[in-house]
Amino acid sequence: YSHMQPKNALTSISIILLFAMLWLPLGQYDFLLDHWMKVGTYAVPFLLMGAFAIWEEKKDKSTFSKYRMLSILMLIIYIIHQFEEHWIDIFGNTYAFYTFNNQFILSALGEAESSTWPLTKGSIFIINTALVWLVGCISILKSPKNLFPYYCMAAIIFINGIVHILAGAVNVQYNPGLLTSLILFVPFYLFVLKKTKRDTSYHRKLMRMGLLWAFLAHVIMVGGLLAANWFHVIPETVYFVLLILWSILPAFLFEKK
Repeated sequence: YSHMQPKNALTSISIILLFAMLWLPLGQYDFLLDHWMKVGTYAVPFLLMGAFAIWEEKKDKSTFSKYRMLSILMLIIYIIHQFEEHWIDIFGNTYAFYTFNNQFILSALGEAESSTWPLTKGSIFIINTALVWLVGCISILKSPKNLFPYYCMAAIIFINGIVHILAGAVNVQYNPGLLTSLILFVPFYLFVLKKTKRDTSYHRKLMRMGLLWAFLAHVIMVGGLLAANWFHVIPETVYFVLLILWSILPAFLFEKK
């Protein structure tokens, strides 16, 4: 493992630089608020090329981490979901999630006529890049030594997919992201569930803890959003920091020594 540490350090630095370039005010922020999902979509071929390159350079395929490959696949699946959710939905509407979910939140709050929208584009940007892109990158980096980020990423896929499906069933209405939840999210998590049943109790524990992490991630996501942008208890910046810290947390839990 010691010979892999320099590569892991370089990868960690690359991830830090990537998200610093996303989040720090370098003149790109206004552009990314409207176009971050397009950047993600265009990154998919590069993720695939990276995965294939890593696979091909391994002389002994048995040493290759299948969990790292699955982590790359999960990130790609979620980016495809973000395409439907935030870029173009099945009816050809652009950025439909922003309008749809604000109307849903306001209706739930009994404020259908309010001119203030709690779900800002900045919130959508940080939620998706932290709880998805960052967790996905950490899962790729940490696998297979620490599989907790992998199970957290799988759980965020599952819970988000279930939310889309339940919302569609209750309202008998399409919502942006519903199609990919049905055809990508649920089947993939069922695959993970089936595989985990054949694994050790350690894997099953990580799966349960991953579900708890993802559930609490949604609590922080919704509760923090309302606290920041509706009740104004905390600044939106503090909300963003909480999301980022929660996204980083899996990297430091349950790592095998």
